[in-house]
Amino acid sequence: MFKIKLAVFAAIINMLLCAAPFAAQAEVNVFACEPEWKTLAEEIGGDKVKAFAATHAKQDPHHIRARPSLIAKTRKADLLICSGAGLEVGWLPILLQKAGADVQPGSIGYLMAANYVPILEKPVSVDRSQGDIHPEGNPHVHLNPNNVLLVAKELTKRLASIDAANATFYRNRLKDFTSRWNQAMGKWKDKASGLKGKAIVVHHKSFTYLLDWLDMKQVGSLEPKPGIPPTTSHLEGLLQQLKAKPASVIIRTPYDPDDASEWLSEKTGTPAVVLPFTIGGDEQSDNLFSLFDHSIALLKSAKHDQ
Repeated sequence: MFKIKLAVFAAIINMLLCAAPFAAQAEVNVFACEPEWKTLAEEIGGDKVKAFAATHAKQDPHHIRARPSLIAKTRKADLLICSGAGLEVGWLPILLQKAGADVQPGSIGYLMAANYVPILEKPVSVDRSQGDIHPEGNPHVHLNPNNVLLVAKELTKRLASIDAANATFYRNRLKDFTSRWNQAMGKWKDKASGLKGKAIVVHHKSFTYLLDWLDMKQVGSLEPKPGIPPTTSHLEGLLQQLKAKPASVIIRTPYDPDDASEWLSEKTGTPAVVLPFTIGGDEQSDNLFSLFDHSIALLKSAKHDQ
């Protein structure tokens, strides 16, 4: 009888010892609102994280349905990272109502990128007559690569706190990413030097941070006000403006409708270009580095017909 008990005890000990390595290797579940933050989490977290993006490049992140599948993903998350500044205000609060304590506002697992970078286009006042503007400022912060690095540093702190056993791993990953990113930023600036001062027409204020970083100048918007679809009278006015002072390029995201930009391009000879905007926006932009590589290449290759 004693031998049987001893054998059972030994089996239990063996099971616990075998299970220990797996517990140590448990992945941090990261819920990212947008593809850029999923990719950044994978850059810093490597095989220690399992990241999921709630949206993809062909979706407008302002307007997402809080599907049951997203609620389920949020419940399993150890860390939630989103752009913030009101970008996800229409759907994220619904997910958080069902989420665990680890990712609630104020917790270490709740990370809004906009809280850690300089914000552009903060309105002095807000009312309905101004269109769909964000009181906190423009939320599309990922398109300035300096902001990506600032968010990466904060993300590393959060991961190191949530998964202290692998803190050194995350810090080393950040160090490597920072080195590669800084080198890439220098090359991008050199490559884009000829774009400085170029006049740009946008569909929506999606590219404010990219244009600001590249010292390009937005001279018009296809939307008469943020979030308001282009109107015939507004486009006619923009047409007359560009005939007098031409722009270099008209840009839009993969999820913006193409009719207004193509119409204006045909009338003015100004090239209409779809920039990837985020990871997966086109075949070439499959990571953070190629996102900026290809965006700059597209802007440089745009040629005015006139």
